[in-house]
Amino acid sequence: MPNIESGLKEMMEIEGAVGAAVVDYSSGMALGTLASTNTLDLTVAAAGNTEVVRAKMRTMDQLGLNDAIEDILITLSGQYHVIRPLTSRKGQGLFLYLALDRGRGNLALARHRLKGIEETLEV
Repeated sequence: MPNIESGLKEMMEIEGAVGAAVVDYSSGMALGTLASTNTLDLTVAAAGNTEVVRAKMRTMDQLGLNDAIEDILITLSGQYHVIRPLTSRKGQGLFLYLALDRGRGNLALARHRLKGIEETLEV
């Protein structure tokens, strides 16, 4: 079972990956980050995307939706940002964050790989 560090390395092996993080959305703190560029501040991304996750969870609660978020996708002109809340008991309160170069990445494959990483991640 991969730990956070090896999970981040697996995330960065996804074609087009430019940044990856495991984030605690109760605090907004990144438990680990890895990037192929210094233009993406993953600490800022972790904090900002924490607000996205919290807002979506509040909205689902207000709507009475008894469902789980698989992932949240933010599409930019040059990148895809994928947020995947962890569903395991040990991963409760955490999410995976992956930034992909839109020209090199395959969104469907990235989502599939993130699901596999989530299932085996040991936190």
